[in-house]
Amino acid sequence: MNYTFEFSQVFAAWDELAYGALRTLWLSAASMAIGMVVAVLGALGKNNGPRALRFVIDAYIELIRNTPFLVQIFIVFFGLPAIGIRLEADQAALLAMVINVGAYGIEIIRAGIESIHHGQIEAGRALGLKPLQIFRLVVLKPAIQAIYPSLTSQFILLMLNSSVCSAIAAAELTAAANDIQARNFRSFEVYFVVTGIYFAMSLLFWGIFAVIERAFLRQPAVR
Repeated sequence: MNYTFEFSQVFAAWDELAYGALRTLWLSAASMAIGMVVAVLGALGKNNGPRALRFVIDAYIELIRNTPFLVQIFIVFFGLPAIGIRLEADQAALLAMVINVGAYGIEIIRAGIESIHHGQIEAGRALGLKPLQIFRLVVLKPAIQAIYPSLTSQFILLMLNSSVCSAIAAAELTAAANDIQARNFRSFEVYFVVTGIYFAMSLLFWGIFAVIERAFLRQPAVR
């Protein structure tokens, strides 16, 4: 084995990697935020909407959960122009990620809402709480506590899946790595460093989510 490892050429392009990492974080955060709006509306529609709407939502969920994300992003970027909708690579990546995370989010949020026993709501009414107070104090916090681990896992998975967006040349970390590798041909070094960056970002967010859970969501100990 005569291969000589050379990381200096990778670290020389640290500004490109940093920019790619920031773009990955922005793309993940924006798609998660918009996707959660889609998920909340979808969960409400699935629980309370008419049968036709529930059928459409179920079809959307099953279609997204049973097809590869790569195919979904290709349909958005290469397929939509066939019907006159042309998107830039970053726009297509954002839309595809919103569509993807929205489908998973619907089921997560629906499970959280359904975990609240109807008796708790009735108890809130008996105490004279207003509907907004019931939603905020009786429904919202327990539902978030129930689904918080799933939501945080979904965010990390979404961030890691954003690497697929490099297939359409969207500006993110893996796309930056591909550009660097195309110039210096140091495939192992480039992708080894990028692996470390993804791992570090994941650990960072796991830590942030754990702090948020301890500070705002953990139930007080019963004495």
